Amino acid sequence: MIGYRIFLLFEKFLMILPHSFRQAFFSSLGALGYYLSGRYKKVAYQNLDFVFDGKLSQTEMDAIVKYSFKNLALNFLHLMEIRHMSKNDLAKKVKVQNMDVIKKIHDEGRPIVYATTHYSSWELGGASISAFIEPIVAVYKRMKNPTYQEWVLDSRERFGNISLEKSNVIRALIKHLKEGIGCGILIDTNISHKEGVIVDFLGKPLRQTSTPAYLARKFNAAIVPVTIRTDDDENYTLVIYDEIKVNKTDDEAKDILEATQAQATWLGELITKEPKFWFWLHRRFKNDHPQIYKK
Repeated sequence: MIGYRIFLLFEKFLMILPHSFRQAFFSSLGALGYYLSGRYKKVAYQNLDFVFDGKLSQTEMDAIVKYSFKNLALNFLHLMEIRHMSKNDLAKKVKVQNMDVIKKIHDEGRPIVYATTHYSSWELGGASISAFIEPIVAVYKRMKNPTYQEWVLDSRERFGNISLEKSNVIRALIKHLKEGIGCGILIDTNISHKEGVIVDFLGKPLRQTSTPAYLARKFNAAIVPVTIRTDDDENYTLVIYDEIKVNKTDDEAKDILEATQAQATWLGELITKEPKFWFWLHRRFKNDHPQIYKK
């Protein structure tokens, strides 16, 4: 607890300083992480080599991995800053694109399952959904440090989001969807062999969560992919994509697989276009392709 109190005092000190100082400070931490963290740096290079089949040059991979560390540090900064932001503050930093997609679905009286990813500033993305679109139920994985988890969730709930721990979450998600409350589900985390379905992701067979497709099909919800990006690490755009339709035929498994594959295809195209924004430090492929981390 003493350590946490010291951390909160440090947070208060940082928030007194200009944003430009905080930005530079956390960017420096990201650079330091790149040079000191041999383990996660190795994971990032293994992921890149696997996904792009060794076609990226060393220079290209170095730039992507360095940015991955910087982006992780900036996400931590954004968590901290969100705790002290108003909606007006957030609006100066994030613009929303394609709100018409949301309006159409809401006009139809349907809840939304947001397909989210670890891409660019996912923390600003989650805050922006709740601040500018609608508060949603956001699924998270329990953290090892409960005190840090409380700090993180306090930030993520700043504008009304409801946090639900991942284990045994389906019943709660169903309850909220029936009440018309949308939910956000990450589709790019490593999952066990008991979960999800096998899809083609960037040319590789990979298990991906089928929860968005299951919920959408069962409760007439809309799957809406959403992500966030930036050109300067200062000004961000929350991008809303067209709904991914879920068929409702006599073959439920096929319907769910097709909608889950569509989400994988969307994310794959996103990563191929701007690979630096994805979270390459995560061992995304460890259950389905463990051999790539044994090199």
